[in-house]
Amino acid sequence: MSSMIKTADELMKIMKAAAMGDICFSHILEYIKPGMTEKEVADEIERTLMGLGAQGLSFPTICVSGENTTQPHGEPSDRKIQEGDFVTMDFGAVVEGYCGDMTRTIGIGSLSHEQKKVYDTVLRSQLEGLTACRAGVKCRDVDRASRSVIEKAGYGEFYIHGTGHGVGREVHEAPTLNAGSEETLEEFMPVTVEPGIYIPGKFGVRIEDLAIITDFGIINAVKSEKSLIII
Repeated sequence: MSSMIKTADELMKIMKAAAMGDICFSHILEYIKPGMTEKEVADEIERTLMGLGAQGLSFPTICVSGENTTQPHGEPSDRKIQEGDFVTMDFGAVVEGYCGDMTRTIGIGSLSHEQKKVYDTVLRSQLEGLTACRAGVKCRDVDRASRSVIEKAGYGEFYIHGTGHGVGREVHEAPTLNAGSEETLEEFMPVTVEPGIYIPGKFGVRIEDLAIITDFGIINAVKSEKSLIII
C-alpha cells in the first residue's frame, strides 16, 4: 500500500494524469451533443485518455445524464442525452501507475432555476472544501466545511457520501474526508474534494478536483472550468 504522503516524483505523475483529464474534458465539451447516448460519451472519454498516452483508466468512466445523475456511481447506459439534462462525467487516467480523478457536471440546452441553484450550491460547497484544505487540518473539518454550505442551502439530506479521499496507485486511498474521519491532512497528500447533491427522481450534481495539500493551502491539479457550462 502506498504512503498517504507522496514523493515529488509521485505527485508529478498524478499531476500529469490530471492534466490528461483536463485536455479530455475540453475535447468532450466540443464532442458532446444531444441525442448521443451516455455510453457513446463515456467511450469517447476513454478513447481520448488512452490517445493522450494514459496507461489505463483509474476506474470505469462514469457518464450519466438526466435522472441518472441522481446515482453517484451510476454506470453509462443507452439513455440519450437530451435538452434540459445535467450530464455528470467522472473519469481518470493512469500515468506510470498513478491515478487522476475529476468530475464535472454540465448542462444541455436550457436549465431550470432549481438546477442552477443546486449547481451553484455544490460549487460553493466545493470551493469551501478546497479552501479548508491545508496541512494540519483534520479531514473531518474539510467535510464539515463542504457539508455546511449544502446544509444551509436546505439540501443536506441529498449529500449522501463523504467529501473526498486520497489518490495514488489506487484511485481510493487513505485519508478519507468524511464526518467520521480521524485523519489529519499533511503536506504532499493528494486528495479529492467532491461534494454532490442528488435529488431522487430529479437530478444530481457533483464537482470534483484533485488537490495536493501544502502548508499554505493546496495546489489544484485539475484546471478545468467549474462555473456552470451549458452547451
